[in-house]
Amino acid sequence: MLKIPHNIYDDLIAHARADFPIEACGILGGIDGAVSAIFRMANTDRSNEHFMMDPKEQFAVVKELRSRGLAMLAVYHSHPESPARPSEEDIRLALTPGVSYVIVSLAGAEPDVKSFRIVDGVVEPEPIEIVE
Repeated sequence: MLKIPHNIYDDLIAHARADFPIEACGILGGIDGAVSAIFRMANTDRSNEHFMMDPKEQFAVVKELRSRGLAMLAVYHSHPESPARPSEEDIRLALTPGVSYVIVSLAGAEPDVKSFRIVDGVVEPEPIEIVE
C-alpha cells in the first residue's frame, strides 16, 4: 500500500494537468510505503502516449533521495486520454524492482489515480491511502 499525503496527491494531479496534453512523469520518495517527497520530471519524449525521463535528471533525484534518507517508492506518469491502467508499453518498461507504478488518468470528468506493482510482466493493483 502507498500512503500519499493529500498535498502530494494534489500535486500529482496538478502536474498531470500542467503537462497536458503530454504525459507528465516523476518520482515519489519516502520510507516503508509512506510517500514524503515528489519530484516532477521532464518527459523528454514530449509525447501524449509515452514518457521518457532524462537519465541525468533521474540520477540527481536518486542522489537527493539518498541524501535525505529516503527511497524511491514509485514512478508516476499520467495518461492524458486513457484510463489509469498500465499500457503494454508501461508493463514492458517496468524494470525498476521494488517500486510502485502510479498512473494519473485525465480521461474522465475527474482525475483517477491508481497504483500498481509490476513484476516480470505481471500487474497487481496496489491500494493507495490518502493521508493528512
